[in-house]
Amino acid sequence: MENQNVYEKPVTLKNILKFAVPTIAMTVFMSFYTMVDGLFVSNLIGTDALSAINLTAPLISLVTAISTMLATGGSAVIMKKMGQHKPEEAKEDFTFLILVNIVVGIVMCGLGYLLMEDIFAGMGLTAAVSGYCVEYLSRYLLFTVPILLMNNFTLYMIASEKAALSLICSVAGGVLNMALDYVFIAVLGMGISGAAIATGLGYSVTAIVGLFVFSRKSSLLHFKKPVVRFKVLVNAAANGCSEMATALVTGIVTMMFNWTMLRYAGENGVAAVTIIMYVLMFASSLYTGYSYGVAPMLSFYYGEQNHQKLKKLVAVSLKVIGIISLATVTMSLLFTQPLVSVFARPDNPVYDLAVRGNQICSMALFFVGFNIFASGMFTALSNGIVSAVLAFSRSFVFMLITMLVLPAVLGVNGIWLATPAAELMALALSIVLFTKYRKRYQY
Repeated sequence: MENQNVYEKPVTLKNILKFAVPTIAMTVFMSFYTMVDGLFVSNLIGTDALSAINLTAPLISLVTAISTMLATGGSAVIMKKMGQHKPEEAKEDFTFLILVNIVVGIVMCGLGYLLMEDIFAGMGLTAAVSGYCVEYLSRYLLFTVPILLMNNFTLYMIASEKAALSLICSVAGGVLNMALDYVFIAVLGMGISGAAIATGLGYSVTAIVGLFVFSRKSSLLHFKKPVVRFKVLVNAAANGCSEMATALVTGIVTMMFNWTMLRYAGENGVAAVTIIMYVLMFASSLYTGYSYGVAPMLSFYYGEQNHQKLKKLVAVSLKVIGIISLATVTMSLLFTQPLVSVFARPDNPVYDLAVRGNQICSMALFFVGFNIFASGMFTALSNGIVSAVLAFSRSFVFMLITMLVLPAVLGVNGIWLATPAAELMALALSIVLFTKYRKRYQY
């Protein structure tokens, strides 16, 4: 039994968690060391610099959106072929998609340098905040290709039964990032550019290790002479378009939050939004990690047409997500003040804004896990259209509605309430689509 790969073993909670826990730990740690930049920047540079990191986030989302699409969609396509017992074809497609990502990274890096100064100049920011934005993003863009490779190799390591290695890479990258944040900002006085370089070098760990791992023929997936199949590229893009939409829309929604907060609470409001986003991102990473962890299993069982295993995997997953949801809401509410105080001292006006915001926004954690899993499940089942509808509705349509209506009625509290309200609307849509396609996929 021990010689079986994970896809051949019975679907039990123990076997699912063996596969998913390293991925959960990895995404949690990745979100944690994203927060480290904010921690060092807010305490050693100031809340203006913290606002700048948030203001650059939409552009960073644009840079990584296409890679996210190809990574998630490509993983579904490739693991489906593995389930259909076409391993050589899957490896050729894997190599081809990695090369596409490298080209995308080079192009997006160039576009970023061409456009960023004009974008920040048009936001009406103070000179100090605008300068921080340009300084941070210009250093971050240097690592575009390694970051895109990291996005891909993270998922492909999971699919290749190397989730533990992916976790080790994330931990190593996070530790490196934290250490370099201290050295670059506190010791060398490099300011916000040091935070960007530290982040880029931390992300590069997975990219470098992945190049070595997937060069070895002993790996379940490994590099071989690529075959250009545009149908594979189209299928990967179609399957992963929901994840691309999520990345793009996350950037757009972040801009909406920033603009609305600038109107209602000024740059202190933007800093408060940044803190809340860190807290929500940290909690949401549990759901994202679980969904990433079970996605290759969903794709494999779908390709194998093993409906019994597929049904059990989905049922167990919904129970796990329900438990995580209750735990994250409870923890977020209990530790609101300690979490916020890490980024802003109680005498800072940002503190009160962020505490109130986190208390309201935490309600979103009741719903967000089910929405993330539903979208990821349909991607894994090669139904990119349904996944995109879910992701786009959740991240943009519903957020647009709530962001336009609630702040106009409730002011700043309406901004905080927008996320829970949008996630609740998305949950209703997830339940409708989940029920509609149940007989088709037999989950």
